[in-house]
Amino acid sequence: MLQVTALEAFYDKSQVLFGLDFSAAPGEILAVLGRNGSGRSTLAKALMGLVQTRGVVQWKGHALHKLQPFERAHTGLGYVAESRDVFPSLTVHQNLLLGQKRRTSPGRWPLDTLYEMFPQLQARQHTPAGVLSGGEQQMLALCRTLAGDPDLLLVDEPTEGLAPMLVEQVAACLRTLRAQGCTVILMEQKLTLALDLADRCLVLGHGRVVLDGTPAALQANAAVRREWLEV
Repeated sequence: MLQVTALEAFYDKSQVLFGLDFSAAPGEILAVLGRNGSGRSTLAKALMGLVQTRGVVQWKGHALHKLQPFERAHTGLGYVAESRDVFPSLTVHQNLLLGQKRRTSPGRWPLDTLYEMFPQLQARQHTPAGVLSGGEQQMLALCRTLAGDPDLLLVDEPTEGLAPMLVEQVAACLRTLRAQGCTVILMEQKLTLALDLADRCLVLGHGRVVLDGTPAALQANAAVRREWLEV
């Protein structure tokens, strides 16, 4: 289980997260919601060790807040950044190979399985990643992380800019991860999608938790939706 206590995050002297407390269980999708500037992406970076933090982050007995990002990855964390960060001069297939960890078995997500789930990537596996569309790069970034067989997936805005058909492919992928016991922390702006996928919702406002509950609890709380989510 992921257990976060009194988490704060900073960019130099600017504080973005203020005392976050929450948890995420194995096989659970936790949707992190909020308007732009609420701290969603900073939370993903904080859990991965990419920004300065204070507080305690425990994962499967590991004190993550004491570890470097590469060490956190070796405990089973996977991170899909909103910026995608594919290697543009390498092919799709080469990008996926870089996501694999050294092991005797391919894990739960061998490349054949990833290609089957996202046939667009299979069709372009020999194409340099830099010439892919934005949606294709997003799929590639997700699949590259899955190739490392994570137990905890931090995924930041995975459906941004995707066509509806691709959104459903990503949603199906996240549901499969949950069924396999993987914990997913989903930073998402699309409220309808998040409520459909999530087991629990964490709503952020100005870097603080304003609601931690089920999708049904969020749907029933018109005041929180109006104040912190709706335009």
